[in-house]
Amino acid sequence: MPSPTPALLGGLGVALLAVVIYSVYTSHQLAAVRDLQERLVDRNRRASLQLLRIQDNLNELALAMRDMLDGNEPYPLAAWAAPLGRIRRDLDDALRSEAALDPGEPATEARISASLSQFWSAMDRVLEQARPGGGAEREALREIRDSMQPRRDAIASQIARRLVHNNEAGQRAAVQVAVIHTRVQRNAYLFLAAMLALILFTGTLVIVFNRRLFLRITELSAQRATLSRRLITAQEETLRSVSRELHDEFGQILTAIGLMARRTGRRAAAQGEAELADGLAELQTVAQEALDKVRGLSQSLQPVILQESGLLAAVGWYLPVVERQTGLAIRYTPPGSEFEVPAASAIHVFRVLQEALNNVVRHSGASTAEVRIRREADRAILEVEDGGRGMALAGAGPGIGLAGMRERAQLIGGRLELLAGPAGGTLMRLELPLPLPAPLPAPPETQSL
Repeated sequence: MPSPTPALLGGLGVALLAVVIYSVYTSHQLAAVRDLQERLVDRNRRASLQLLRIQDNLNELALAMRDMLDGNEPYPLAAWAAPLGRIRRDLDDALRSEAALDPGEPATEARISASLSQFWSAMDRVLEQARPGGGAEREALREIRDSMQPRRDAIASQIARRLVHNNEAGQRAAVQVAVIHTRVQRNAYLFLAAMLALILFTGTLVIVFNRRLFLRITELSAQRATLSRRLITAQEETLRSVSRELHDEFGQILTAIGLMARRTGRRAAAQGEAELADGLAELQTVAQEALDKVRGLSQSLQPVILQESGLLAAVGWYLPVVERQTGLAIRYTPPGSEFEVPAASAIHVFRVLQEALNNVVRHSGASTAEVRIRREADRAILEVEDGGRGMALAGAGPGIGLAGMRERAQLIGGRLELLAGPAGGTLMRLELPLPLPAPLPAPPETQSL
């Protein structure tokens, strides 16, 4: 009986050759898709974002000119120079960015740039005319109504046409990508049909491909974890920045408004203008209420108490805030003894608690909830339970919030479970190892995605 080795080796060689040829062809097709996406689809998307930014600036400019014409603001027309300058700088930056992304129509770019240059030159003349001693403000307003607004509308129309053109180009590129994908898919089916007989004799290739597949899955899983860490880090940095801006910038503005209202109210009261004094007192009260809300929101976004006093103190502070804001009655059971939680890990536990309570308020329909924290030997357990309508434990697609909770739990070595409560409703349980490790840092980005 002849040895099957030559036939197996021949089949293996043919299979390997076919795989190599098909791999080169597929790689070429996929490279074409990637190139098309990078050159057209992604570029058009970013250019469209810049065009939308330009549209937003033009809309803001239109609102500013409308307010100038309405005359409802308590300051002269020349005072608009500063906000208009800010709009102008942002608009010029957006135009430069868009031109760098989509340099395919220099004539259109030149027309838009020329129109904007003429517009701002005319606006400078109008504002100069409106300055004290520079001319009649009424004439400047007429110039804005009769000349500046139509110019802005014409520029906005050009931008809208450019945006439509970009969208159409993106759609055409998407069609080309779909055609290439369809071709690759069809060739894959043909390849599988042609290789079926050879695969029966070359099972070794199955093992090789399976190994490659598992390695690829592992690599993708590692990439997903890396991306999750980057996203969570970026989210925390954004929340920290927003919290700081709310506390510092808006807090100072509201405080200044309250002080000005109080000072002016005292003057009005001293001059016998009781009605004006009462109105300013109401304004001061409103400013104080807004300041309290801004400070509360700042604390919710990035609680200072978490950094200064630790996780347990932050939880004890946060739960009454949730009760006041939502009307949800929360019963809190603190741990019997303190335990150390690094600040870098505590923020993730705190975010999980925030998301869990938000889900109770939004989805459970419950009016009460229970929060429990306990320590068991080498682990700590956080539980949030409600008596609401519950959730489907099987077959339900996880939401973004739940996915974020799981990612944060994995980031600090914990485990998150969503269970049915003993008396109905939903039980969220987060188990954390003690001592709690600091979360893995997000690796630095090596390329823009």
